[in-house]
Amino acid sequence: MTDVATAHTPPAPTTLGALRDSGAAFRPVKAEIRANLLARLGAGEPTLPGIVGFEDTVVPEVERALIAGHDLVLLGERGQGKTRLIRTLVGLLDEWTPVLAGSELNEHPLAPISVWAHRQIAEQGDDTPVTWLHRSERFGEKLATPDTSVGDLIGDVDPIKVAEGRTLGDPETVHYGLVPRTNRGIFSVNELPDLAERIQVALLNVLEERDIQIRGYRVRLPLDLLLVASANPEDYTNRGRIITPLKDRFGAEVRTHYPIELADEIRLLHQEAQTSGLGAPTGHDGFDAPVVPQHLVEIVARFTRLVRESSHVDQRSGVSARFAIAGLETVAASAVRRAAIAGETRPVARVVDLPGIVPASRGKVEFADAGSDPDDDRELEVLEHLLRQATAQTFRARCGGLDLTGLQEHFTGGETVESGELVPGAALLGQLGTIPRLAELLGRLGVPEGEESAEQAAAAVEFALEGLYLTRRLAKDTDGTRTVYGA
Repeated sequence: MTDVATAHTPPAPTTLGALRDSGAAFRPVKAEIRANLLARLGAGEPTLPGIVGFEDTVVPEVERALIAGHDLVLLGERGQGKTRLIRTLVGLLDEWTPVLAGSELNEHPLAPISVWAHRQIAEQGDDTPVTWLHRSERFGEKLATPDTSVGDLIGDVDPIKVAEGRTLGDPETVHYGLVPRTNRGIFSVNELPDLAERIQVALLNVLEERDIQIRGYRVRLPLDLLLVASANPEDYTNRGRIITPLKDRFGAEVRTHYPIELADEIRLLHQEAQTSGLGAPTGHDGFDAPVVPQHLVEIVARFTRLVRESSHVDQRSGVSARFAIAGLETVAASAVRRAAIAGETRPVARVVDLPGIVPASRGKVEFADAGSDPDDDRELEVLEHLLRQATAQTFRARCGGLDLTGLQEHFTGGETVESGELVPGAALLGQLGTIPRLAELLGRLGVPEGEESAEQAAAAVEFALEGLYLTRRLAKDTDGTRTVYGA
């Protein structure tokens, strides 16, 4: 239905006769997705908007699978965006599509498949009412769990309908499951290997013959849908976790991955981290949304990558993108907490907010050498060490070649600078007085000239102090709440 593919409001309800007279034609869902995908490719538009880091790897494989009309399975460790990618596929459906009014199976008026639909058309003819279904309602999803039943996915006999006097042989006594109810749409099974084998068998006909079987009923429903599954590679490839005939019926297997480039990791954080709504309500002793400087975003991204690469971490489990997202949100929340306590009007995250990531995110990491004690301090030590490494790498990348001797000379007479998670930015700057080359430092860290504030200047200076400490040009003493820099 190309005439309604880009409409923003639903077309008016119509009838079967009027729909036929308009020249409408039935188009299978895979053909619909293929046509819209090719249109986007031809126009140079993103085919899967919002998917970061997969542009040159995963996305082309998915595009080829969709053009070929294949059902597909996405294999990848946790937090690699598999579910996000699957839900993005809905955008390749027509925005509105006609359905028979009242159909449980979203049947196209020109291609009915159920006994109910054929009876409606036989009784009402061209006056059969037709309504419109938005693409957001053409997506079904099931998280595979061991207790998932055939009835959940495919359907079962409805005892209420039987009690109303219908015979057990009547197909209309069937209560359809999630898969048939997503007819003419996209159905997703997350964590496919967790389905019991007998439930996996129930999907065989859906994938190949495109029909369903319910308790021996002779129900022939030529379902029209795209089936997409997700799985962990270890579970999917291990013998016995998924039956071979089901694997064989998926037309394409696509491997996902964590962001390959640091820039993609940073883009993902900017896109997914929810930090803008953390400020207090304006007008009630409120303040603006927190600012997380770019160098702190980079530290969190580098920290995540170092954790993934660490020999102490179970590589089979992986480190989810949610690890980085939650970490950045924790940093922003720490800045808001300081602003609320210290009376700052513009919360700006600083290096002193980074340590809060470690205890908050430890539960997101599976350690390969974890002992029997789940509170082993060794885990915290590993994460703290990797966070320092990430900070040092970012300092070298952003401040390499920058003359910081003027800042360092402040400490030659034995002076110290005290900081901490509750020390306001203005108080930190007040201990340093005039800071040589501050404008150059701010420029290196991406603060636009003329837009700097005391809080942003403090964030830049504290980052420089931490960098000088990590490169052994300053000393530091900390007890967790109070940090003192000195010569």
